[in-house]
Amino acid sequence: MTSTATDTGGGHTTTATTAWRADPYTEALRAGRGPLFLRRDDGWLLPLEVERWCEAPDRADRSVLERSRGAVLDIGCGPGRLVAALAAEGRRALGIDISPAAVAHTARLGGAALCRSVFDVLPGEGRWDTALLIDGNIGIGGDPTALLLRLRHVVSRTGTVLVECAPVDVDERYDVRVDDGRGAPGTPFPWARVGARALAAHSVRAGWTATDRWSLKDRHFIELTAQSSPAGRR
Repeated sequence: MTSTATDTGGGHTTTATTAWRADPYTEALRAGRGPLFLRRDDGWLLPLEVERWCEAPDRADRSVLERSRGAVLDIGCGPGRLVAALAAEGRRALGIDISPAAVAHTARLGGAALCRSVFDVLPGEGRWDTALLIDGNIGIGGDPTALLLRLRHVVSRTGTVLVECAPVDVDERYDVRVDDGRGAPGTPFPWARVGARALAAHSVRAGWTATDRWSLKDRHFIELTAQSSPAGRR
């Protein structure tokens, strides 16, 4: 079933919301290609793989989908390739993204999506079996520990979080802007980039344990399960 919405869960608005609704990102999704970057104030650029996001899931994506169980929440779903693939298999899946263009694209592929931040009130909180943080989305909000703490309230007690981490040993937080390389960059917002070692440390602080890790096509993933202690729970 296809579902879209523009409700932001109580009017929650951030500079990140403004940035991801900026024309360079919207236009890139509509075109299905870049160039598109996250730009730091010092000029450093992180390329965004818009073409891959707009294509069908590749082998690395499929390895994530195969490990996803039960009801799946894709956080920062982008144009929706993972949500649509799960829907095509008859599985319960919902994408959330703060970009209306991303939500609309997901709907066109046959996936269900809401225009909402992970820090807003979400449907089914505490009952999702799997949450996905793919394509660098562990960086959402610029604080991986805070994001993973939030997911303790979103995912069920027996659920898992599947995270894609950076391919290098890094633990960085900074303000970035969406930039197409051709014009003035957009509104700054906080972002983070973490490798496997840093992700493990953030996970422990948030009450998660790394239970599996794998790599495919130069992409690196970690599966997290909730610790038996109530750390991070309400």
